[in-house]
Amino acid sequence: MNEEEEEDLISKVYRLVLSSGSEGLLQSELWKKLDLTSRDGSRIATKLEKRRLIVRKRILYNGRWTYKLIPLVIPIDTSSIEGLPCLTCPYESECEPGGQVSPESCQLLERWLLEAYRRHVEQGKDQA
Repeated sequence: MNEEEEEDLISKVYRLVLSSGSEGLLQSELWKKLDLTSRDGSRIATKLEKRRLIVRKRILYNGRWTYKLIPLVIPIDTSSIEGLPCLTCPYESECEPGGQVSPESCQLLERWLLEAYRRHVEQGKDQA
């Protein structure tokens, strides 16, 4: 396996561990999903641990000792503020509570909040 293939595999392993969230993923489950030997899998997990992206926690599972891989760095979800007018507002530097430009009187912010609420309500109807 060349360096590029190894980095691709390390990236795949990390994405799978990330997708498990704070619960983590058993090392053995990961190896099965990616059809890896335990030796190769352990080597990759060690590399991720050295990069401080995961922690390997020794646990007793079904009467056997194994490792659970838990992500240390979880990307932030910014979807809740997508389209927020404050991020591109030309008056942002002047905006303050109680000021001439303020969140309390901002029409752009009000429209954005009402639209976000409408989408939220519609999503709730779709799931019902």
